[in-house]
This record gives sequence, structure tokens and C-alpha cells, in this order.
Amino acid sequence: MTDSKANSATRSGRIYWLVGASSGIGAALADRLVARGHRVAISARHQDRLDERAARDPDRVLPLAADVTDPQSMATAYRQLVSRWGIPDSVILNAGDYQPMGLAAFDPALFERLIRVNFLGAVNGIDTVREDFIARGAGEIVLTASVAGYRGLPYAAPYGASKAAMINLAESLRPEFERAGVAIRVINPGFVRTRLTAKNDFAMPGRIEPDEAADLIVRGLERRGFEILAPRGFGWVMKGLRLLPYALYFRLTRRMLKEPDQ
Repeated sequence: MTDSKANSATRSGRIYWLVGASSGIGAALADRLVARGHRVAISARHQDRLDERAARDPDRVLPLAADVTDPQSMATAYRQLVSRWGIPDSVILNAGDYQPMGLAAFDPALFERLIRVNFLGAVNGIDTVREDFIARGAGEIVLTASVAGYRGLPYAAPYGASKAAMINLAESLRPEFERAGVAIRVINPGFVRTRLTAKNDFAMPGRIEPDEAADLIVRGLERRGFEILAPRGFGWVMKGLRLLPYALYFRLTRRMLKEPDQ
């Protein structure tokens, strides 16, 4: 899409399908997109929360319950969206789960749960819209990953692995999607105050509120880059850690370990 066409689409309003919209960043992002004149189909597992949000803007918000771990559920919600508003311009796959885990509590079931929601949920979302977007030769697929996917961090193995997989997924698929006229992009938030980060018992540098994150993401969506950082400053600090040699990096992460009885 050329810059002039992108700006025109922004002015006239686009159709977004925002998956993972019931709380946190997703709920704030839905508000920001609606405020900019877009129509937003919102999805999450609980219909009642979606209905409550849609009641505030019934002409611009379409509530569609869906579970990203269930491909049939995603397909049903997508068909409902297409029948009401047509094929969306953009799908934002924002559903996510998080639980810290130390080595003493190593749990393969936790890895499976987070991979199913964070990574395979994104795969299911991509597959849901893939054929229509490619056939149309236009569209945008946006994955919410995390700066935690840049490098391995103590106590974040299940979460970080799922987010690293999402970033790699988007990087791998981008050339083919781009050739077909479809953009695939990644949102990499830092620490954002949500019910998930409330599980952390350590200081979270650069932590921002969901509304702040949503403002940054919306501005990023109006540009054309592959990656959207929220916030940018902390995101660039985390990017810098990828450049450290292993010996120095592991010396740094050892300092992040808690005492064994904690």
C-alpha cells in the first residue's frame, strides 16, 4: 500500500479484528482505534465482557467471542465478521497468557499452555485470514509478541520461548506475505501494568499503563514498519542485550536470580 493510500485508509476508517480485546492492552487499543474512527470487531473468550464494551459504541464495535486455541471457534467468529462488515483490513492477534516459572517449579504443562495460547493461537489466527487476505492481495496481520522474546531471561522460560517463536514466525512469513501484498508485523511491548504482569514480584523497569501502550501502538500502526515497540526506550535497551556475548550476558542474568528459598 502506498503512503497516500495508507493515509486515505486512516482518514476514512478501517475495519480491524482485534483478538484478545477484553482487558489490558487489548481493551485500551480497542478504545483508541474506535476514537480514530475505525470499526473494530473485538474477540475474546467471554462474550459478556465483549457485549459490555460494544454497548458503548454499537455502530463501531462488533463483539465476537472466540478462543484462539480452537481453530473452529476462530473460523466461526471470522465468518460472522465477514458477513457483517466484510473482510477486515487488519487483524491484531493480541491474545496472550503468562506465568513466571523457576527451575524448582519446572512444569511441562505450563510450557504447553503458553505455547498453545501465545504461539499456536497466533498460528490459528493467521490461518483464519490467510486465504482471504492473499486472494485480495491486501491486508495486515499484527502479532503481539514481547521484548521478552529477544533473549532468554530467568523465570520466564515458558513465556519467553512462546514470544521468541512468535517473532521468528513473523520474520519467516513476512517475505511471502509481502510478495502477496499482505503485511505481517509485530508489536513488542515491554512491561505494561496488566493482570498478567501483576504476577511478577520484581521491579519492572520502564513499566507503562495500558493506555500509554495503546497510544504508542496506534501510532505505530499508522506507520509502515515491521516492529512496534511500546515503550520504545525500554525496547531499545532490550534490543541492546541481543548484542552482548554469551559470557557477559549470562553474568548479567545471574544477578537476576533470587535466593533459593524465595
